[in-house]
Amino acid sequence: MPKSSFAGALTTPRVDVGIDMGNDFLNHTVDGFLKIGAVAATRAVAEDTYNIVKGGNFSRHHLENALKKMCKEGAYWGTVAGVYVGMEYGVEKVRGTKDWLSLSLDILQKNAMIGGAFTGALVSAVGKNNRDKVVMDALTGGAIAAAAEFLSYRS
Repeated sequence: MPKSSFAGALTTPRVDVGIDMGNDFLNHTVDGFLKIGAVAATRAVAEDTYNIVKGGNFSRHHLENALKKMCKEGAYWGTVAGVYVGMEYGVEKVRGTKDWLSLSLDILQKNAMIGGAFTGALVSAVGKNNRDKVVMDALTGGAIAAAAEFLSYRS
């Protein structure tokens, strides 16, 4: 019986933004803001384009709403990403180490987990949520950051 196989590699495009603010903390924060803000804005445009094409109703009003949503989503998610990247970098500098936490076979970076928890709490607190919601968002932020680090480490 003949055997066949398929081999290939999928690589993602890498975008490096070269903005020097004169401070590593600011460089990391602005870089995170721009990259994730651009992704969020692109997602908003794609979603609105689909809805306009699906509805078959293209007008100046729809275009203006799409532009507003694109700016709002880009700014919001860019800010969240900037805060997270800044928090992770700040935690690394305060702790003075970029170490790994080994949990059986899983490896997580402590700084990412702490930065994610601080970011989740900060974003929730700015939204004027109650204390329990802030704690839950901090736990969620830490878990998401830890999962993202785990996935990027494994690949």
